[in-house]
Amino acid sequence: MATLGDIGVSAALNLLGALIFLLAFAFLRLQPFNDRVYFPKWYLKGLRSSPSRSGAFVRRFVNLDFRSYVRFLNWMPAALKMPEPELIDHAGLDSAVYLRIYLIGLKIFIPVAILAWAVLVPVNWTSKGLVVAKNQTSSDIDKLSISNVSDGDHRLWTHIVMAYAFTFWTCYVLLKEYEIVASMRLQFLATEKRRPDQFTVLVRNVPPDPDESVSENVEHFFLVNHPDHYLTHQVVYNANKLATLVKKKKKMLNWLVYYNNKFSRNDSARPMVKTGFLGLWGKRVDAIEYYTSEIDKLSKEMAEERERIASDSNSVMPAAFVSFKTRWGAAVCAQTQQCRNPTVWLTEWAPEPRDVYWKNLAIPYVSLRIRRLIMGVAFFFLTFFFMIPIALVQSLASIEGIEKAAPFLKHIIEM
Repeated sequence: MATLGDIGVSAALNLLGALIFLLAFAFLRLQPFNDRVYFPKWYLKGLRSSPSRSGAFVRRFVNLDFRSYVRFLNWMPAALKMPEPELIDHAGLDSAVYLRIYLIGLKIFIPVAILAWAVLVPVNWTSKGLVVAKNQTSSDIDKLSISNVSDGDHRLWTHIVMAYAFTFWTCYVLLKEYEIVASMRLQFLATEKRRPDQFTVLVRNVPPDPDESVSENVEHFFLVNHPDHYLTHQVVYNANKLATLVKKKKKMLNWLVYYNNKFSRNDSARPMVKTGFLGLWGKRVDAIEYYTSEIDKLSKEMAEERERIASDSNSVMPAAFVSFKTRWGAAVCAQTQQCRNPTVWLTEWAPEPRDVYWKNLAIPYVSLRIRRLIMGVAFFFLTFFFMIPIALVQSLASIEGIEKAAPFLKHIIEM
C-alpha cells in the first residue's frame, strides 16, 4: 500500500516536471524566433513587429535582455486580473474560456475538498475496517480512505450521500459555467465584424450529373432546397500546379527585391548569382536580369495554366463554397443532411480563407475517408502503446521502484 513517503516522492517528481516545463515555456516565449508563435493576434492586428528583422544578428534569434528572464512570470497575474471583455479583445474568446476552465476547477474542487476533509476523513479515520481485516498490509494513509470502512457498516451511507452531493455540485457548476460561456460566445459573435465565412458553407462530394456541370448542379440544388437563403456559390478547382507556380514566383520576387536593394546600396558592381542547385554551382549570371526573366517565364506559365483550368472540365472538383444571405440559413445548411444518400452533398462550415489548405480540397471523398480511417487506426495504436512509457514512469513513482531501477540511490534514500 502507498505510504506517505511514496506520495511525497510522486508529488516531488510531478512538481519537478511541471517546473521544468514552465521554465522551458518561459525561456522559449522570450526568444525572438518564437515571437509570432506566442503573439499571433498582435501581428494580425498590426500591434507588434518581428524582433528578428532588426538589431544585431545574435539578438534576432536569442533574447539577451537578462532582465526579461527575471520577470518572466509577470504576465500571469496580469492575465488573471484583466477584465473578460478586455481579455477577449486582446487574446480572443478562446483565451477567456480557457481561463474560465481553471475557475471551474477551483469552484468544483475547493468545496469538494473542504467537505471531504470535514466529513469523509473523520468518518474513515475513526473506522476500524483495517484493524479487523486480516492478512492485509496497510499504512496510516489508508485509514483516510474508504478501505478503512468495513462491509455493511452504516458509515458507508456517508460516502453514498457525499457522492450524490459531489455529483450534484459538479453538474450545477458546469451548468452555470456553460450558460456563461454560451452568453459570452453569443455576445462575441454579435459584436464581431461580419466575415464571409460566417455566411458560407463548404459542400463536398457533389454528385455528377450528365446534363449539368458541377456549377450548374450546385446552383440548381440550392435554389430548389434553399430558395429563400441561397445567395451565390463558387466551385473548387484543382489548381495545385498553379499554386506551386504562384509560390515559386513569390520566392523569385523576394530574391529580386533582395538583389535590387543590394544593388541600390552599392551600384559599383552588379550582383551575380549561380544558376545551379542552391546557388552553389552553375553558370554565373546577372542576378537581377536572371530573376526578372524567370518571373516573366513563370507569369506566362501561370496564364497558360489558368486558361487550361478554366477550359478543362476535369479541373472542376465536386466541391463548392456556397454563400447564404443570412447566418441562420448558413447554419441550417451546415448542420443538416441535404440528401437521402448520406455520402453526397456533405456540408460543413467554411473555414476562414487563411485557414483553407487548398491542396486538400482536391482530395476525392473516398480517399479522404480512407486517410481518416488510417489516422484513426494509427491514433489507436499510438494510444495503446503509450501505456508502455506510462507504466515505466509509474514504476518509478514509489521508493521501492526507484531503488530497483537505480540501486545507487538506495543509500541517499535511506539517509
